[in-house]
Amino acid sequence: MNIAIVCYPTFGGSGVVATELGIALAARGHEIHFITYHQPVRLEALKNSNIHFHEVNVPDYPLFKYQPYELALSSRLVDVVKNSRIDVLHVHYAIPHAYAAYMAKKMLLDEGILIPIVTTLHGTDITLVGSHPFYRPAVTFSINHSDRVTAVSESLKQDTLRLFDIKTKIDVVPNFIDTDKIERLGKPCERDLLAQKDEKILTHISNFRPLKRIMDVIAVFEQIAPTIPCKLMMVGEGPEKLKAIEYVESKGLDDRILFLGNSNEIDKILCYSDLFLLPSEKESFGLSALEAMAHGVPVISSNAGGISEVNKEGYSGYLANIGDVETLSARAKELLSDTQLHARFKKQAKKQASLFSLEKIIVKYEAIYSDASASIQF
Repeated sequence: MNIAIVCYPTFGGSGVVATELGIALAARGHEIHFITYHQPVRLEALKNSNIHFHEVNVPDYPLFKYQPYELALSSRLVDVVKNSRIDVLHVHYAIPHAYAAYMAKKMLLDEGILIPIVTTLHGTDITLVGSHPFYRPAVTFSINHSDRVTAVSESLKQDTLRLFDIKTKIDVVPNFIDTDKIERLGKPCERDLLAQKDEKILTHISNFRPLKRIMDVIAVFEQIAPTIPCKLMMVGEGPEKLKAIEYVESKGLDDRILFLGNSNEIDKILCYSDLFLLPSEKESFGLSALEAMAHGVPVISSNAGGISEVNKEGYSGYLANIGDVETLSARAKELLSDTQLHARFKKQAKKQASLFSLEKIIVKYEAIYSDASASIQF
């Protein structure tokens, strides 16, 4: 099939999932066309002749206070669908992508071209931005006028049904991880690059927004550090980063808590890690936790949203209520101080992650594409 994928090209979970999905589909023989305003960060388009990138340019007109990205995107979609004979549009995020896809679909219909739209809901497009009264009508309309809709967790599906008047069926297709790729990575890890032999390595990866509660991550580390030699790797960029750095420096912890920024070397960082911390107050899935588990890293997390569908309590890690730093810290100490328990959880984390392997998930998307294409009618 010729499949167009519309996504954000940044380090966020939806962009990563969309990019990895497209790469995997291309490896299976599909022609994949990424359509966005910048080449996705994990996309190496020149590695596969089945992968194509189409940039969306937004002209800067003084007339507009805010440049109309949706208009530019929908026009670009029309061009790509016509010129590349696209079979299906797969858009990640309800707004603006599903909204722009619908407009493109209507423009194409005037030329006798009917294109199916598959919309994948990832989280903040529903629970944060989409639920705002200004956007709710557009989000509802976009979902209801998609030919197929998927959500990355049962939790997100239920949130969507609760917040919007949805008439379209929503299928749960979880995020995934390429477990085979991780198994092929060279090991053992060179841990001495980051820590001493007797030090444990804790890791947190996110976009450092307030809902990620990165100060809770640091608070957990502060409770662990006095009894267990350890370092904390903070990976990512975002609005809470400066506040966290200033706090760490004020406490004299800057030699033990390292801020690594955004990184394309997540596999190496997780290979070093002994424990992953994710105390979010909102998390529709928890892709970073899944990536950690696939590397055999147990997860200490909150029970927010869809995390409990990924991180299995008492098996791949532990869960606690949002903001319960004491429980998170106690569980972390329990794992890090017991060698046999930690080893068992490492194996179980990998086994749990295998439930979300790329091979299991990609066939679900292929079936949805085929069904969407077969069911559309003029």
